[in-house]
Amino acid sequence: MKNFFFLLATFSMLTNCSVPNMVVVELESKSSSNVTGNVVFIEDDKTVTMVATINNLNPGEHAIHIHEKSDCSSNDGKSSGGHWNPTLTNHGKWGDENGYHIGDIGNFTADKEGVGIINFSTDLWCLDCDDDNKNIIGKAIIVHQGIDDFVSQPSGAAGSRISCGGIISKNAILRSKD
Repeated sequence: MKNFFFLLATFSMLTNCSVPNMVVVELESKSSSNVTGNVVFIEDDKTVTMVATINNLNPGEHAIHIHEKSDCSSNDGKSSGGHWNPTLTNHGKWGDENGYHIGDIGNFTADKEGVGIINFSTDLWCLDCDDDNKNIIGKAIIVHQGIDDFVSQPSGAAGSRISCGGIISKNAILRSKD
């Protein structure tokens, strides 16, 4: 994992002549699962890109969300709180005009080997900025056992939290603020 982080930072410096804001999150198993993986958040030109690789899943669809707190200490992952929803909107599918939580990333598919890969980009997040409605530092990434139905309030009825990782400054390269 550290080698990946180093290579990513080196590549970025060579291609952009600067290091973007970046956070690497290791996912830990929850709810008696063995689901693990890593998530990298890279902020460049006011867009945050999330690249996640999640392992040991049951094949099929699963939900992934950002939750309120970076606390993954409980066995069931509930110590991370509910979905991150700083704008106090209804739960829904990302981009829904009727509302969605800013942490409602959505569903992804794990292949027959139990591996899920997610690539997601948005300008509605930031890493360590002063906007509490955008800053994802101090939150958690949660993988759920089931799918998000995009209707049930407030969580999407996505089932157990089977993996959790804190999005924390300790695991980040952050440019100094000017």
